[in-house]
Amino acid sequence: MNSRFLLFPFMLTVALLACNSGPEAPRGFSLPEGDVAKGEAVFRKYQCLGCHSLEGFEDPDITKEFSRPVMLGGDSSRVKTYAELVTSVINPSHKLVPRAIKLESVVNEDGTSKMRVYNDVMTISELIDLVAFLQPKYQVKPMQYTHYNIYHIP
Repeated sequence: MNSRFLLFPFMLTVALLACNSGPEAPRGFSLPEGDVAKGEAVFRKYQCLGCHSLEGFEDPDITKEFSRPVMLGGDSSRVKTYAELVTSVINPSHKLVPRAIKLESVVNEDGTSKMRVYNDVMTISELIDLVAFLQPKYQVKPMQYTHYNIYHIP
């Protein structure tokens, strides 16, 4: 009977390890460190403000594509990882935030993102620098928990 209790944790561990192995596992993926100043230049070069907004950045000469631009940066309840930002640029339809899906102006009829795909235009160096520029713009804001008073019954 004792061996059954040991078998379950062992099988669970093997199953979890299997999820991170194989040819499509992200393990081992790493890009070099980017340059924030060059990333800002990339942000301006590709006129990202046409579809996005970013606190502290305005350009009245850029025509806005959407009435409500997609916000970049700001407060988030969790860390916006390097990999998520890279994926958002090279595969914009990978994971759309629920509020973006509600904004019909930023998604196509088939539910894919209207963001232009820059894979054949932007260099890898530009991508790395852009992500280095954007990542610090996200601030993790911890969730506010409701603190209840503990009542003691005498």
